[in-house]
Amino acid sequence: MKRYTITISERTFHFKQPAGTSRGIYLTRHSWFVTIRKPGDEGDLYGVGECAPLPKLSCDDIPDYGEVLRKFCDQVEDMGFIPYDDMADYPSMVFGLETALRHLNHSPAPSSFDDNQSFCPILFDTAFSKGEYGIPINGLVWMGNYEEMLSRLEEKMAAGFHCVKLKIGAIDFQKELDLIRRIRRRFSPEQIEIRVDANGAFSYEEAPERLRQLAEYNLHSIEQPIRQGQWERMATLCENTPLPIALDEELIGVNRQEEKIRLLDTINPQYIILKPSLHGGMAGTTEWLRLAVKRGIGCWITSALESNIGLNAIAQYTAHIQELFGFFTMDDGSMRPQGLGTGQLFTDNIPMPIEIAGDRLWLR
Repeated sequence: MKRYTITISERTFHFKQPAGTSRGIYLTRHSWFVTIRKPGDEGDLYGVGECAPLPKLSCDDIPDYGEVLRKFCDQVEDMGFIPYDDMADYPSMVFGLETALRHLNHSPAPSSFDDNQSFCPILFDTAFSKGEYGIPINGLVWMGNYEEMLSRLEEKMAAGFHCVKLKIGAIDFQKELDLIRRIRRRFSPEQIEIRVDANGAFSYEEAPERLRQLAEYNLHSIEQPIRQGQWERMATLCENTPLPIALDEELIGVNRQEEKIRLLDTINPQYIILKPSLHGGMAGTTEWLRLAVKRGIGCWITSALESNIGLNAIAQYTAHIQELFGFFTMDDGSMRPQGLGTGQLFTDNIPMPIEIAGDRLWLR
């Protein structure tokens, strides 16, 4: 007898404005949703999870995604658990199934998430999930031309963000420096923390000088200055950089513990940035975090353009492991800002009581 029954549905979301990334401009976002039920239970009790690979980035961005997901769902139906070893190379599928199982076993939903009525699965018992605490987040400034980025930056600062992240590498580097210079003229490092994300846009040869110029403005860190896969070169940059380096894309496709250990010990970065949909789901992300903290490497979590279903799961998971392990605690005892501000990007998002107030993400 099957332990569960799992159905798969698909949905395309539409961005409020074009989302510029190093891999092009996103206008839409496609997700697969897994809905899991226990045989014999009433049909309206279920758990739902989002499987959302990023095109041209996720290691499981494959042409037959739906068919492979169905195969793994069949296994979970029969076995009653997630075959993590078999699914190591399919992190977005792992994350969706983890979310659905936790939802079913902790907060089974009484109505369909497709009926456009707001609902809120409680996945972990935390101050955040009770609405008592908001997770500090960074304000994200998307790639664009100079005027667009300046306008978006001013919007974030006016909204009360104390940490902003700039996507760089899309326009002239000197213009990007000018944007950063403008911030520093108005706000000290104590007032505004600036993170930049190069998405691998710099060549290895030009990276040292660009890191030096960026460091003049007291930035917090730079994500992925050169493209991934150049471990020895990245290690050299991390050893000599005047600006802390955070690995992002570098971690994608590194899905087994021995590979993670080798990467961290080879590159020894100042930070790593984790997205459950890209880095092994909740289980894989926790493994990355434990390995990093053991080596004195800082870390934080970001979403990967999921809908509110995925964002809710990532946020609740983040709050849970912070309360349990304190992975993101800074020297002053506060929580390092996370990258969880992408839930308001879509015109047709799934209604959930997730909102940003000031520089915090709240579950109301």
